[in-house]
Amino acid sequence: MSTPHERPERAVPQPHAVVGVGLVVLAADGRVLLGQAHDGRWELPGGKVDPGEGFEQAAARELAEETALRAAPEAIRILSVQIESLSGLTRLTAAAVTTSAEGVPAVTEPHKIARWQWFAPAEIPSALYAPSAGVLRAWRPDLTMLPHVPSYAYPTTGPAPSA
Repeated sequence: MSTPHERPERAVPQPHAVVGVGLVVLAADGRVLLGQAHDGRWELPGGKVDPGEGFEQAAARELAEETALRAAPEAIRILSVQIESLSGLTRLTAAAVTTSAEGVPAVTEPHKIARWQWFAPAEIPSALYAPSAGVLRAWRPDLTMLPHVPSYAYPTTGPAPSA
């Protein structure tokens, strides 16, 4: 039986957000890895964070799944968390970066990505998926040619030290 102050519609929260991570993979020469989707737009490696995963673990897993590159979660640094709702659904995307990816990028999900390509930061294409553009702006706010993504960025200082 409900009381007058109880709100039954809030008794069981409904999902209303997607949590993901976008990973800036830097080569030794400073180039950035981007994948071209079949619609011509470019994106960073990344994807949804699975239950029980941290951002670094999700980034390492997605990198391996999407590109066959390997990076240890400890070699991935979280720069900020981006919050946007362009599609009507709240999207939280962790902006991450690594300089420690090993291997040669390969198209492992051909139904999603047509090719992987390295770009100098000044040559990053403007046809980017919004979450990737937001992550790239968090990484390099000086890259003014990147499309603006209306979002809130919460910079991080990295993981808290272990006790």
